[in-house]
Amino acid sequence: MIARIFFFLILLILLPDLYIDVHYLRKKKGYTFWKRILWWIPAVAMVIYTCCLAFVRDFAPTPPDTLFIYLFLLGLLVFPKAAFSLFSFVGWMICRAVKSKKNWGNLIGFLLALFLIYVIIYGSTIGLRKLKIRQVDYYHADIPKAFDGYRIVQFTDAHVGTLSGRNVHLLEKAIDSINAQHGDMIVFTGDLQNIYANELDEVQSVLARLQCKDGVYSVLGNHDYSMYMHRDSATMRMNEILLQKKQLSIGWRLLMNEHRVLYHGKDSLVIAGMENDGLPPFPPKGDIKKTLDGVKNDAFVVMLQHDPSAWRRHILPDGRSQLTLSGHTHGGQVKLFGFSPVMLNYDEYSGYYEEDGHAINVSTGIGGFIPFRFGVPAEIVVITLHRK
Repeated sequence: MIARIFFFLILLILLPDLYIDVHYLRKKKGYTFWKRILWWIPAVAMVIYTCCLAFVRDFAPTPPDTLFIYLFLLGLLVFPKAAFSLFSFVGWMICRAVKSKKNWGNLIGFLLALFLIYVIIYGSTIGLRKLKIRQVDYYHADIPKAFDGYRIVQFTDAHVGTLSGRNVHLLEKAIDSINAQHGDMIVFTGDLQNIYANELDEVQSVLARLQCKDGVYSVLGNHDYSMYMHRDSATMRMNEILLQKKQLSIGWRLLMNEHRVLYHGKDSLVIAGMENDGLPPFPPKGDIKKTLDGVKNDAFVVMLQHDPSAWRRHILPDGRSQLTLSGHTHGGQVKLFGFSPVMLNYDEYSGYYEEDGHAINVSTGIGGFIPFRFGVPAEIVVITLHRK
């Protein structure tokens, strides 16, 4: 992960310190050699830290806390100085152009730096612990009479490698909250692990607590394959198989381009699950034809697909799935003044959407690879089916 943006990070760490040193600190009286050494110690330490992480073979080191601490320090020490330096430099250039001595960029940059510090601290503590229950009432004429009022509880993107250790209480809280909804069915829409299947060892007993009448159904997300491991193909394949076996061992019904039919009396509901189908670099393993092979045109289908971009590319054109449940986006995990970066990449990135009699619900998930949330709390979604 760090190796991909190594040179950018080095410049991001050093340039703001150099700018502040040259433009402000050197002009102060009493700025001795030793004070200058003290000023540069954090930047040098961050450069060394960055170099160490750049040599990690996989996407992230083991244990991942090594990376999480680095990102926290980056947000607390580097980003605020970078923001201040950028606005200060722009203000200085404007001052030179208009021949003014008042650099308003300093004030704007200072206030922005304080705001970034607040965002980092809040998002890593209070924001990370928030969990909401979102209710969705879904109406459709194709819902069978026996399934009128049927409750599906959706959760997604657990990333248990992050929600373990000191954060395991967050996973326990989410699992207890899911059970408290008393759903008829529980569905998990992908990204159970971060990188390695053995991340589940600590939390398998917690995940096995899930209980409901019609069982727990799940699909795989992009993290549930081995795309973030840099190993030989045999090791990567073994990691994928191990994760699938662990899901089955805790009683989940994993759907891999397949479907099941649930019967309540003479009425039936199809629960289908595609493998992850994303745009590059995410694995395009979904097969809509295989998933719905044998499903009649008049059936009511609930489709599980981790990546919401597959809805427009495959699921809508097929036309047989009335309701699709997805995750993947995490809602961006950050939302400021109504804007989240993930909005630039996905048409359906968070919440409930309808088009031409078909609907998709995209959940922001209960976890994330990076333990941070600001303005986008973790969520559990309860979808209640209503027959029109």
